[in-house]
Amino acid sequence: MTDITSEGSSKHVAASGHSAAPAAADGRPSALVDLIAYIELFYFAYRDFTCDPDAILSQYGFGRAHHRVLHFVHRNPGLKVAELLEILKITKQSLARVLKQLVDEGFIIQKAGNEDRRERRLYLSAKGTRLNDKLTQIQAKRIEGALANLGPGADAVARNFLFGMITEKDRPQVETLIKGQRTDPSETAPDCNP
Repeated sequence: MTDITSEGSSKHVAASGHSAAPAAADGRPSALVDLIAYIELFYFAYRDFTCDPDAILSQYGFGRAHHRVLHFVHRNPGLKVAELLEILKITKQSLARVLKQLVDEGFIIQKAGNEDRRERRLYLSAKGTRLNDKLTQIQAKRIEGALANLGPGADAVARNFLFGMITEKDRPQVETLIKGQRTDPSETAPDCNP
């Protein structure tokens, strides 16, 4: 695999740190070793991507689930609880605990739907917006720095790579969410299985 460093080096390095070869010392094909290196890089990147927000969230007694809820409600004001469940792929019970805490502490406002009063629409309060903005700025800065180290055109490659990691049938829904144009969750029912 190409060494992924800020220096732009093109050395080939396997997960174990040895030069790329037809097979690893344990007999695994070097292509598999290269993919394992990507898996490890993905874990380490995610660890560091979430580290600073985790520290801020812990001051409120919140975790990553709270962060995800804040993020998607901020990006989609008026999001239905059912839509949020579909986006996050979690159970009602898991969301109920997190959402209750965010509502009780004044970070999220719930309103009944205009047409269906049983429907719960979610909005960030000013307090929720401030926290979400703080978390977003930290993560955006990390992404901006990583892309800047890769040079021109890296943003398109990185976006395509991340998009390629998403289950194919979920891609239209994700693309719509990223563009800020929600669809009714009953139109698409993606799951984690390809």
